[in-house]
Amino acid sequence: MSAQLSATTLLWVPLAPLAGAVLAGFFGKTIGRRGAHTVTILGVLISFILSVMVLKSVALDGARFNETIYEWMVLGDLKMEIGFLVDGLTAMMMAVVTFVSLMVHIYTIGYMEEDPGYQRFFSYISLFTFSMLMLVMSNNFLQLFFGWEAVGLVSYLLIGFWYTRPTAIFANMKAFIVNRVGDFGFILGIGLIVAYAGTLDYAEAFAKGPELAALSFPGSDWMLMTVICVCLFIGAMGKSAQFPLHVWLPDSMEGPTPISALIHAATMVTAGIFMVARMSPLFELSDAALSFVLVIGAITALFMGFLGIIQNDIKRVVAYSTLSQLGYMTVALGASAYSVGVFHLMTHAFFKALLFLAAGSVIIGMHHDQDIRNMGGLRKYMPITWITSLLGSLALIGTPLFAGFYSKDSIIEAVHASNLPGSGFAYFAVVAGVFVTAFYSFRMYFLVFHGKERFHHKPFPGEHDHHDDHAEHHDPHESPWVVTAPLVLLAVPSVVIGYWTIGPMLYGDFFKDSIIVDAARHPAMAQMTEHFHGALAMAVHGLTTLPFWLAVAGVATAYVFYLRKPEIPAAIKARFGFVYRLLDNKYYMDWFNEHVLAAAARVAGRGLWKGGDAALIDGVVIDGSARAVGGIAAIVRLFQTGYLYWYALVMILGVIGLMTWQLWPYLRAFGHV
Repeated sequence: MSAQLSATTLLWVPLAPLAGAVLAGFFGKTIGRRGAHTVTILGVLISFILSVMVLKSVALDGARFNETIYEWMVLGDLKMEIGFLVDGLTAMMMAVVTFVSLMVHIYTIGYMEEDPGYQRFFSYISLFTFSMLMLVMSNNFLQLFFGWEAVGLVSYLLIGFWYTRPTAIFANMKAFIVNRVGDFGFILGIGLIVAYAGTLDYAEAFAKGPELAALSFPGSDWMLMTVICVCLFIGAMGKSAQFPLHVWLPDSMEGPTPISALIHAATMVTAGIFMVARMSPLFELSDAALSFVLVIGAITALFMGFLGIIQNDIKRVVAYSTLSQLGYMTVALGASAYSVGVFHLMTHAFFKALLFLAAGSVIIGMHHDQDIRNMGGLRKYMPITWITSLLGSLALIGTPLFAGFYSKDSIIEAVHASNLPGSGFAYFAVVAGVFVTAFYSFRMYFLVFHGKERFHHKPFPGEHDHHDDHAEHHDPHESPWVVTAPLVLLAVPSVVIGYWTIGPMLYGDFFKDSIIVDAARHPAMAQMTEHFHGALAMAVHGLTTLPFWLAVAGVATAYVFYLRKPEIPAAIKARFGFVYRLLDNKYYMDWFNEHVLAAAARVAGRGLWKGGDAALIDGVVIDGSARAVGGIAAIVRLFQTGYLYWYALVMILGVIGLMTWQLWPYLRAFGHV
C-alpha cells in the first residue's frame, strides 16, 4: 500500500459530519427525526471509516501529510491558511474522536427519543465532531484557534440545550465565561509566537523555538519561551478544566447525558492535553513551564478526586472523576512524558465515555432519578448496564490488564522518574489519587448495583418524585439496544486497548515525529523504556506495586462503608462535619468566584463605566470636544459683525501682522547693528 495520504480523503473526514449537521439543523423538520439521525450517523460513520484507514496508513505504512488545503489571506510575510497535519498523534485522535462520537450518536437515538429538540441535538453533536476534527487535524495556529473556539461554542449550545431550565442557562454561561479566561491566555501565547517567530505554521514555529528560547520577555528576566508556554497552557487549563479554571465542568452535567460523554469526557476536555503534546517542541525548552504544568495537574488530580467522594448525583461523580483523570494527563505532560499523557487520553476516552453512557442508562432505567442514594440492587434489573459499568470502573481504577492500568501506572512511573521541581508533590498526588479514585468509583458502583433496593421508597426523593406512598411504583428496566449496544462496543477497548497499544505508542516509534523530548534534560521516558519488558510482564509486576494495593484498599473500604457498615460514613460525616462542608461546597471556589471575583468585577466595571465611559469618553472626548467647538464658535462669532469696514480693518491688521512676522528677523539684525 502506498504511504501517501490523499487531501481529498482527509477533507471528507471533517466535512462528512459537517454535512450531516447542516442537513439535520436546517432541514430537520423536513427530513424528520429518522432522517436527522440517519444523515448525522452516516456522516460520522464515513468519518470514522476514513479515520481508521488513515490510522492504518500512518501506523503500518508510515504515511504522513502536512500540506496547505486553502490559503485564506497573506499579510506581508504572514500566511493565514487552512491545512492538515496528519501523523501518529493526529491519526490516533481522529480515530478516537470519530469512534466515541459514533457511539454517542447511536446512543442518542434511545436517550433523546422523546425530546422535542431531537433534530437540533443531532445537528449540534455532529457539528461538534466537525469542530473537534478541525482542531486535531490543523497544521497551523490559526486553524487550531478556529477549532478551539468552535468546540467551545458548540459546548455552550449543548450544555444549555434544555434552555428552559435556569440551571442549564447558568451552567452554559459559566462554562463560556471560564473558558474565555483561559482562551485569553491562549491567544496571547499564539500572538507572542506570531510576533517573534513571524509565522502561524507549526513546523516553522517549532524550527525557530531554540532562537526564541534565547530571548527574554521584554521588561523582565523571564524567558520568552516560558511566557509563551505558560500562556498556551492557561488556554489548556480552561478547556481541560484544570485548577482553578475547573469550576465549569461539574455544572456542565446540566446538559443531556450523551454530550457529557462526547464533550466532557472523551474529546473537548482533552483538547488542552492534545495541544500541549502537539507543542512539545516548545515546552521542552522551558523547565519552568513544565514545572507549572506538573504542579497544576497534581493539584487537580488529587483535590478534584476528593470532591467525587461526597457526590450523590451519578453524573457528577463521573464528572469529578473526569477532572481527576485530566489532572493525571496533565501531570504526565509536565513530567515531559507527553506520549504517556496522550496514551491516557486515549484509554480514558473509552472507559469514561462508557461510564457516562452507563450512567445515562441507569438514569433511563430509574425513570430519570439521578441520586445514587435512591438506587441499589440494579444488577438483576439491568444486567448489561451492570457488567459494562463494572468493566469501566475496573479500567478507571487501574486494574492490571485493563486499559486504565497501563496508562495510569505509566504516569506514576514517569513522575517518579522526573527530576523537575514539583515532581515530589506530583508523585504523592498521583499515588494518593489511586486510593481516592478506587474509593469513589466503587462507592458509586456498590450504591447503584448492589445492596438493598431503595428505589421503591426513595430516602431522598427529588422534586418530581411522588410523595404518596400509595402511588404506583415502577421497577427499573434495562435500556433499549440503541443504548446498550454502544456500552458493549465501548467496553471492549476499555479492557484491551491498553494491552494492544502500549508497546508502539510509548516505547515504539508511533509518535516519533509527533512528540519531541529532550532525553538528556528530561530522562523519564528513557528510564521507563529500559524497564519495559512487554504488556503482560507489566501487568504481572503491577500486582506487586503500591498503586495496585491502594486500589484494592479503596475498593475494600467502599465495600465495607456502603454495603456492610453504612453507619461508618455517617459517623465520619458527623465527626468531621467541617471537612464534609468544605468538600460539599467544592472548596468554596464557586462562592469565591461569585462573591469576591464577581464583586471585584462589578466594582471595576462600575469604575470603568463611571470613570472611563461616562467621565473620560462621554465627558471629555465626546461632550468635551462639543463644548470646545461651541466655545471656539462663541469667540469667533464676535468677529463676524457683518460690517464691511470691520472686515477691511481685520484684513489690514492681518497683513501688517504677517509682514511683521516675516520681517522680524531682519529688524532684530538691524537693531543689533
